[in-house]
Amino acid sequence: MDIRSMIREVPDFPKPGISYKDITTLLKDGRALRYVTKALAEPFEDKGIDLVVAVEARGFAIGAPVACNLGAGFVLVRKPGKLPGKTLSYEYQLEYGTDTLEIHEDAIRPGQRVLIVDDVLATGGTVSAAANLVEKLGGDIRGLAFLIELEELGGRARLADYELVSLLKYQF
Repeated sequence: MDIRSMIREVPDFPKPGISYKDITTLLKDGRALRYVTKALAEPFEDKGIDLVVAVEARGFAIGAPVACNLGAGFVLVRKPGKLPGKTLSYEYQLEYGTDTLEIHEDAIRPGQRVLIVDDVLATGGTVSAAANLVEKLGGDIRGLAFLIELEELGGRARLADYELVSLLKYQF
């Protein structure tokens, strides 16, 4: 299936010089969504994944069906103030400042095998923050899976300690 052709590229969004990869055009096609989520799950079928962790918001759209494909539970990582229970927070650096992510303190038990899923791997900052939260809760990260990898931003190198799968790779 040619999933690359199903991703709309929006020039100069959200700011000039950025070529935004809009996955909503892929998500609305049921066959494509099934194909993508199955393809992201397959490399991890023999890893005994207990939980799939995804970062809001587009990560949820891919992560939940990947969890279903693996017969695993699903855990949300969100921006501050969005989760109702007791949370663990992690503040991380961005090019232009800082951001924070949160996870429920009881979301992961020590030793549970975790796959982290997101839509795009760019610099790796967001997924590194999510991995930090998973590891603080004692989760055993078995891999990272992305629909899109923006190779020139170097996220893969930043995440070299983990098995990493990406379905589509883009150069600038």
